[in-house]
Amino acid sequence: MSQSALITGATSGFGAACARRFAAEGWRLMLCGRRQERLDELRAELATITPVHAFALDVRDEAAVNAAIAALPAEFAAIDLLVNNAGLALGLEPAQRCDMQDWEDMIDTNIKGLLYCTRAVLPGMVERNRGHIVNIGSVAGNYPYPGGNVYGGTKAFVKQFSLNLRTDLLGTKVRVTNVEPGMAETEFSLVRFKGDESKAGRIYDGAQPLAAADIADVVYWAATRPAHVNINRVEVMPVCQAFSPFAIHREA
Repeated sequence: MSQSALITGATSGFGAACARRFAAEGWRLMLCGRRQERLDELRAELATITPVHAFALDVRDEAAVNAAIAALPAEFAAIDLLVNNAGLALGLEPAQRCDMQDWEDMIDTNIKGLLYCTRAVLPGMVERNRGHIVNIGSVAGNYPYPGGNVYGGTKAFVKQFSLNLRTDLLGTKVRVTNVEPGMAETEFSLVRFKGDESKAGRIYDGAQPLAAADIADVVYWAATRPAHVNINRVEVMPVCQAFSPFAIHREA
């Protein structure tokens, strides 16, 4: 039987690209996200080439996550790969002007949602002594930038949690990978700026950012290494992006 993958946040961006990449290789897919219409469209597209189980889910709701995993059809119940992709950035204001609700939403989705999905799936992987958890982190978890405050903090959590999770799983055959994208052109900036297309578009002006398919290729590569190989983390940037000098404020 082909392998199966559960992909969160599958309605756009990296999640949808991962769904297409794994479907093309014959993996059975479990796709979830908050937008039912988009899930239906993706399921209709991919169900012609591989079995697909799609269901609406808000990963911030722990009870809903547990219920959805418990209710998986028998042919999907043994999850080989969990791609914790659901996440978002909100706002780019300095900390003293940020909206506290934006901070709460990022923590609830990027940290708690990832934890709920991992905890719901992990016992089955350990019991079967196989499986792979791929977390979608960010270079923002490694390098600070103005306005990155809580978003960067959540992705730093993802990085350290991934390492600690791997440590807990020592002695099993369950693998853990953290994929850390840099600038990528998806709906990410549109969400960050709450639908302001002009602000979102300026992020990519004059640059050639990563595409969602680039990250899907990295996730697929990590997931298809030989069973004895664990890719701990992969940091990926477009060629047009690098590192800035230290910032220094000078008095006039």
